[in-house]
Amino acid sequence: MVSSPDLSLVARRVRSGDTAAFRDLVEHTQGDLFRLAARLLDSATDADEVLQDAYMKAYRALCDGKFDGRAGVRTWLYRVVTNTALDALRRRAVRPAGDDAELETAVDSAPGADAQMALAELARWLDALPPDQRAALVLCGIEGLTNREASAVLGISEGAVEQRLVRARATLRERRGRDE
Repeated sequence: MVSSPDLSLVARRVRSGDTAAFRDLVEHTQGDLFRLAARLLDSATDADEVLQDAYMKAYRALCDGKFDGRAGVRTWLYRVVTNTALDALRRRAVRPAGDDAELETAVDSAPGADAQMALAELARWLDALPPDQRAALVLCGIEGLTNREASAVLGISEGAVEQRLVRARATLRERRGRDE
C-alpha cells in the first residue's frame, strides 16, 4: 500500500520552486476534492472544471507564498475547492438540474440500481438547498468533516456552520413533508 506523503512538506517544496511536487499534491487529493466538487455542483463535468480552476488557484497561492500554513494543506484545499464551487453556483443564472447518471458514476461508481436511485435522490435533495447550506451539509454530513474543520474550510465560525446545518435540515424536513 502506498502511503500518502506529508502534504505540508509537499506544499513547502512547491513554495520553494519544485513545480513537480504539485503533481504529488494533486495525485493524493484529487479523489476527495473531485467528490466534494461534484456533490456541491451536482455535475461531474462542472466538478472537473471547478477542480482544475481550484488547483490553479492553489498552485498560484503556494508559489506566491499566500498559503500561511495555519490550516492543514488538505483543509486549505477543501476551502479553495468549496469557495470555487460556490462561486460557480452563484454565477449560474438559472441552475439546471444536473445529470444524475453522470454524477452517480463519477462520484461513487455505485454498481447497484438501489445505490444509483439513492444517489439521484440525494442530488435532488441537495438541489433544494441554498449554496451555503449545501456546502455545510456536504462537508459535515457527507464528507465527514467536523464542525471545526468545516468552519475552517468555509471561513466562518463553528456556530455559523451549526446554524447552516440546522437551516439545511429544516429545509429538507419541510421538503420531505411536502413530498409525502
